[in-house]
Formats: sequence, structure tokens, C-alpha cells
Amino acid sequence: MSRKGLSAADKRIKLLELLHESGTFHKLQELEKNAPKLKGIVAQSVKDVLQSLVDDGLVTVEKIGTSNYYWSFPSAVQQTKNAKLMTLREELQRLESSNGELEAKLRQASGGREDSSDRHELMKQLAAAEAVDRDLQNELKQFADSDPTLLEAQKKFSGIAKDAANRWTENIFTFQSYCVDKFNVDRQEFNRNFGISDEMDTLP
Repeated sequence: MSRKGLSAADKRIKLLELLHESGTFHKLQELEKNAPKLKGIVAQSVKDVLQSLVDDGLVTVEKIGTSNYYWSFPSAVQQTKNAKLMTLREELQRLESSNGELEAKLRQASGGREDSSDRHELMKQLAAAEAVDRDLQNELKQFADSDPTLLEAQKKFSGIAKDAANRWTENIFTFQSYCVDKFNVDRQEFNRNFGISDEMDTLP
């Protein structure tokens, strides 16, 4: 019985299931014919969903003669996912290490106002690190859409990233208060000088 309203992630999961359950090779036309009745995926979307799985390394495609053949085996998919997850974990660990170094430099720079140029550079480095962190979390989330185990890992890493971001925010607030109290700096002027939004706050 055909299902309607499947999300993009659901379509990926269902099409991957179809390939795994068959344990054989398929042409695109075969998948477009079988996916609607077996997995509730509309035929018009099969090509795009299949290509997204190929792009992520979850489905293999090989041109034989004039036709493309697609297949996917669970063991190969798991190896691909494990390799991708390991890469993401290493990148996240590198980023957290970099954040720790920046925190230490920021604490050192907060000892006096004469290092304002250094503090400004640290703020730029912090913004760049946070941008990389956001991109990494988005990539991990997209990759984990079709795997509950990876989705759980993404939630864990998101929590780590959120805690790190909140530590940075608290450090900035502490540094801001130090300058306001110690040097009578206007808070809004401080924010303008360092490119800090007045709406910046810790993540809930």
C-alpha cells in the first residue's frame, strides 16, 4: 500500500532498505517501478533520492554497457558510515582543542587593556571557529538522517558544541564586564568595537 508524505530522510531510509533487502543490482527504471509499491516512494523522486545516497557513499553505481547499475550492501554501508563518523569526530576534537587554546589566550589577553589589538584578533578567531563548528554540526546532522546510531551521536556532539559555545559566551561577558568596571568602558561601545551583537546570549 502506497504511503504519502514521506520526508526526504524517510525516502533515503526506505530506498536504502529496498536495496539491502533485494541483495542484488538494479537499474534506475526498476527502482522507479518498485519503490512506489514496495516502499511508498513516488517514482518521480526516486532518481534524486538515489543520487543523494550515491553522493554520500551509501549506494554504489557502476556503468555496464549503456546502463547504470545500483547496489548497496549493509556491511559496505556501515563501513562508509563508520569512516565518516570517525572523520567528523576527529574534526570536532580538533575544533574543541582549538577552542581551548583560544580560551586560554583570551583569559591572558583580558589582563590589561593595552592588548586590545590581540583581543580583537582573538574575537575574529573565535567567530571563525564557531562558524566551522556550525558547519560541522550541520554536516553531521545531514549524514545521520538515515542512521539512528549516528543521530544519537550527533545529539551528543551538539551538546558538547553548545557547552563550548556557552563557555565562550560567558568568557566574553566576563571580559566585557571587566572592561566596563575596570576602565569605565561603555558596554555598547565595547560591543561595537569587537563586533558583538547586543542580542548575543547563551544557548538554552
